[in-house]
Amino acid sequence: MERVSVYAAKAHLSRLLDRAAAGEEIIITRHGKPLVKLVPAAAGASPRQLGRLRDRIQVREDLDAPLPDEILDAFEGKE
Repeated sequence: MERVSVYAAKAHLSRLLDRAAAGEEIIITRHGKPLVKLVPAAAGASPRQLGRLRDRIQVREDLDAPLPDEILDAFEGKE
């Protein structure tokens, strides 16, 4: 992991981006202290698909029914 000053990062940003995109991790420092890490973006992240678990999960009809008093009291710290 290479360390690069903010000044050098400004001067060579395009090269640093190419290296990070290729998989290299680069630490950008300010006054010799690590400030940020330049890493490649997560590849292959696909958007969610609605209904993907449709046949695997069952939602009960009373999902939004009020809680019984004893459970509601437990959530509210009453005894």
